[in-house]
Parts: sequence; structure tokens; C-alpha cells
Amino acid sequence: MPEKSGPRPSEPRPGEEQPRSIRLTDPRALRAYAHPLRLTLVGLLRSNGPFTATRAAALTGESVASCSYHLRILAKYGLVEEAPGGHGRQKPWRATAQYTEWPEYSEDPAVAEAADALSAAVAERYFERFTRAMENRRGIPKEWREAEQLGDSLLHLTPGELADLGKRIEELLRPYEERENDRSLRPEGARPVSIMRIAYLDQDVPADEKE
Repeated sequence: MPEKSGPRPSEPRPGEEQPRSIRLTDPRALRAYAHPLRLTLVGLLRSNGPFTATRAAALTGESVASCSYHLRILAKYGLVEEAPGGHGRQKPWRATAQYTEWPEYSEDPAVAEAADALSAAVAERYFERFTRAMENRRGIPKEWREAEQLGDSLLHLTPGELADLGKRIEELLRPYEERENDRSLRPEGARPVSIMRIAYLDQDVPADEKE
């Protein structure tokens, strides 16, 4: 299950390219990441990092102590790390990767339960952000309102076809990812756009009895 929490990653280490994704398989890490504030902090570090716990508190409205605690928990599971510079309580943090991934399926009940809980938490966060964007869209220009997309399609697919469709969508989006770290590739007028990909087995629609 891939997830992206922000439009760009934090600055990579000098001389190193930041990993595209980090994969969580430990149920403890999955449960830790499902916390709403931790999801928010990772997303902010990817879009606005590196920053200190003090800055995190200003961005989230939480206390410095709370942000510092949750950043340390995220660091414990490899989702964030200390960035160069700063000292004491003013040490900056950065995200360790641009994406977070976790298992879509696991034979281990503990992993499966934790992964499903994380997926639900991420979906809730997605829709909170989407709803907020819809509530505030009156203030955006006409061309952006007309370009935004909202809709759904009911398709009859096999598991293999659905997986293949996901790969094709990924390939379609991948070229635009290069613009995240290289501003020179962004055409004039380009702005951050969040694209959510959701495809699920619709159990509200009766399946054909014939297989």
C-alpha cells in the first residue's frame, strides 16, 4: 500500500539521493505511524522540512513537547531523522523518504490488522484534506476549478487487471515526480496538486452469480 504525505521530500543527505520510499512491515511501526499527528508531521516534513519541534508546533497547533515526543517516535521507526545543523531543542528533523509503503496483504494476523488500521487512518486523513479543499475552492481561479477532477467509475476487473491498471497509472504519474526536487522542470503556472488513487472491491454492488 503506497502513501504519499506531501508534495516533496525533505532535503537529502549531502552527496546522497533520498530513497523514494520506506516500507513498514513491523506491526509496532504500522500502529505508531497510524497516529493522526504523526501522519501530519511526516507530511509536513516532506512538504516543508526540515524543521524543528518548535516549528512543528507552530504548524500543527500542538505543543512543542508533544511534537518533540512524536518526532522521536517516528525516528524510532525510521520515518524521520535528525537533519544537520541546530543544537539542543532546536535540532531540525527531516523525512527519510518521499513515500511510505506497507503490505496490502499479510498472512501474519498482527501485521494484517495493523496495516488495515493504518490504511483506514490514512484514508481518513486523505478525505479530511479533500473536504477542506472543496470547502475552500471558491477562492481559486476559474481555470483550476475547471481542471480539478471528481468522479468515479465502476469497472468489472480481475485482480490481475486491477493490479495492472494501478501500475499503468503509476507509470503515467512518474514523469511528473521529477519536478518535486528540480524546480527548473516546473512549467510556469505549475502548482502543487494532490492526486488520490483509490480502487477497492465494491461489496455494495452484487456480484454476478456465474463465475
